[in-house]
Amino acid sequence: MKGFVRREDDYLKRNQHLVGLTDDELKERFWSLVEEIVDPLLDLAQKNTSPAIERSVLLRMGFSSLEAQPLVDGAIDRGLIGHGVGHVVYKVAKVKNLDIRTAGLELIEGKHWDDAVQIFKGGNK
Repeated sequence: MKGFVRREDDYLKRNQHLVGLTDDELKERFWSLVEEIVDPLLDLAQKNTSPAIERSVLLRMGFSSLEAQPLVDGAIDRGLIGHGVGHVVYKVAKVKNLDIRTAGLELIEGKHWDDAVQIFKGGNK
């Protein structure tokens, strides 16, 4: 065919290290390689966040985008974003015996931030 380059396939050469493996050994190798690839991604996801991710979590918790932004900003200002802003709202609600929405709205008003800092930086996670 015109315009196509013939590919020299080296599959038979590249798969030599797999030739003697059983189906179970191949499955084990496959899942081992998958873990090798996915584990660093999971680690990054667990240890890192962003304001956009935190706003998204708050939206799913029932806050509007106009409510989510000051909650995220408040958490950033106090060094709490790494704990998850939704988690901060949840823990404040639990400690103050409030529903989640009320706790979030009161945090927006400036209340309970000292408590939030104490909860997360005081070791009561």
